[in-house]
Amino acid sequence: MHLHGSCDPVADELNAPQQEAVRHVHGPLLVLAGAGSGKTRVITRKIVHLIREQQVAPKHICAVTFTNKAAREMKSRVSQSLQGQNSRGLMVSTFHRLGLDILRKDITRLGYRDNFSVIDPGDSLSMVRNLLRDANGPSDLAEAIQARISRFKNDGFLPQEAQADDRLGQEAAAIYKPYQRALSACNAVDLDDLILLPTRLLQENEEARLAWQDRIRYLLVDEYQDSNGAQYRLIRNLLGVRHNLTAVGDDDQSIYSWRGAAADNLHRLAQDFPTLKVIKLEQNYRSTGRILQSANAVIAQNPHLFEKRLWSTLGDGHAIRVLNCADESDEAEQVVNAILRDRFQRQGEYRDYAILYRSNHQSRPFEAALRNARIPYQISGGLSFFERSEIKDFLAYLRLLSNPDDDPAFLRAVNTPRRGIGSSTLEKLGEFAKNQNLSLFAAVWEEGLDIPDKGRNALRSFAGWVNLKADELQKAELLPALQSLPDDIGYLQYLHNEGDEKDASRRWENIQELLTWIKRLQEQEDGPQTLVEILNRLMLFNVLEREEDDDRDVLRLSTLHAAKGLEFPQVFLVGAEEELLPHRNSETPEQIAEERRLFYVGMTRARFRLTLSRCRKRRRYGQDVNPKASRFLQEIPKEHLDWQGEQSAEPEMDPATAFARLRDILGKQ
Repeated sequence: MHLHGSCDPVADELNAPQQEAVRHVHGPLLVLAGAGSGKTRVITRKIVHLIREQQVAPKHICAVTFTNKAAREMKSRVSQSLQGQNSRGLMVSTFHRLGLDILRKDITRLGYRDNFSVIDPGDSLSMVRNLLRDANGPSDLAEAIQARISRFKNDGFLPQEAQADDRLGQEAAAIYKPYQRALSACNAVDLDDLILLPTRLLQENEEARLAWQDRIRYLLVDEYQDSNGAQYRLIRNLLGVRHNLTAVGDDDQSIYSWRGAAADNLHRLAQDFPTLKVIKLEQNYRSTGRILQSANAVIAQNPHLFEKRLWSTLGDGHAIRVLNCADESDEAEQVVNAILRDRFQRQGEYRDYAILYRSNHQSRPFEAALRNARIPYQISGGLSFFERSEIKDFLAYLRLLSNPDDDPAFLRAVNTPRRGIGSSTLEKLGEFAKNQNLSLFAAVWEEGLDIPDKGRNALRSFAGWVNLKADELQKAELLPALQSLPDDIGYLQYLHNEGDEKDASRRWENIQELLTWIKRLQEQEDGPQTLVEILNRLMLFNVLEREEDDDRDVLRLSTLHAAKGLEFPQVFLVGAEEELLPHRNSETPEQIAEERRLFYVGMTRARFRLTLSRCRKRRRYGQDVNPKASRFLQEIPKEHLDWQGEQSAEPEMDPATAFARLRDILGKQ
């Protein structure tokens, strides 16, 4: 018996298309879920339906989403819905976490040792830069080449398969092979390998493939439109012959092509799975009618494989306000004043408001205006916790203690704090290690290492300490041994030597916060217990998501990309101008279509009130320019716009849009 108002729990809280998606158990399903249409509810209810009504063991269900936060929220909702029923073994994770789990179990089949490291993008870039230097390549293009290697991996290409027509691509293809060899020598993988290597494993190793296909019998993928070529191959290899795939996505919210996302993955589903069922979720539970009608009108300008139109029962709501501003300072002033007025009238909270923009640099005048008005704010996409130097230092020690062959970790840890080991000593060590095909740590102990006694003794003293500490971590209780590490290396004194008292104290607190967070991680139901597991889990977090952040009463400043998946009662979408939104680097029809999707994502973050703004004058590269209003503004029906200020502020319609409007009017008569 279930504690529900009706005999069918699925029918209690879902609309008809949502119910249909939940009850579709066998075979491939694409759920086209428009913004705010309750897709998370569908996925969580489907997991509960599989476990409770279909008697599927939780260990045979895997749900994949794109952020740690979304995965946590989904798992929490499932647990609440199951009301105490056992969900042990259920996999709810990001793609990268799923890839990590596969590698953790089976990486030895690919020739790696099981104490492998996951290196961060910073260490990956250093590797690329060093390889380019060794090959007399263009080291000034290291970042672009690293990005192209990442693109090769996202497209599913191994080093021997990577090809390109342009010079940059050819440089990247040439470096890709030695880069992968260098990673392998360090017994390390990068973030892209967490998708590429499991895919390769499943393709090449039948035993592993059959084991994982037996484990994952029902696969649910959230934000499917954001998946890339390598992730699609991973999905295909996990499905086997069962084809029990539920893909939930929205082609109108595909905004990550620059990161390798392949919007045509939605189209490939229809080709690869002839029996694919498509269900559309078009009822929006978030936004008022005028916001949705305006968003529909904008996105209708893009070509679609699957047509859909969002609708709502929340009433028409406010017209969309448009602020016509003199310049960036005036724009920030008008937006902040509108927020202050509205908050005073409603007695609302700061967390009700978000200011969204296309590019990071646009935040500066808003920050100044918010500070002047004493409005607390938070910027999404600021410096990641894991990018802070003290955190990178501490993690380098942990990586070295778990995998002594991790050369990037060795180089960071060996002189932090300083041990009198000069750069020439490290250069000679590096040259010797390369010639002998050894890791830096292994080379330290070789008799043939020809460096002065002082440098050799310092290196061996450090390496000896690493061995002793690694031994302690193996034998003693893990957490106390980790907590003693900063004191063991004299890190607090090092921080005092490096900066002022306040800075040293703040950085020391960050280390303590990381240790506290590791403790919480271990205490979770499926928490990592070994140092290798802890490290690999930590490397998947781009930011340390402090639990209290979501509860603070602060206004949100965010790029449009970082705002995806969020919602706010009131949204200020600023900088609606040509060359800002759409961005000036967007020239092809495909690029403009993606910019339009970005504008659509921004519009549909708003629940009750949406305000757009544009400037008549803007400073760009040290010069004043007079930007045109964004073409996307002109695509919103006039009757939904409320221009603030003079009527003449309304932008002139370009001839093509005017002609299209006239044709529509004549066609309706």
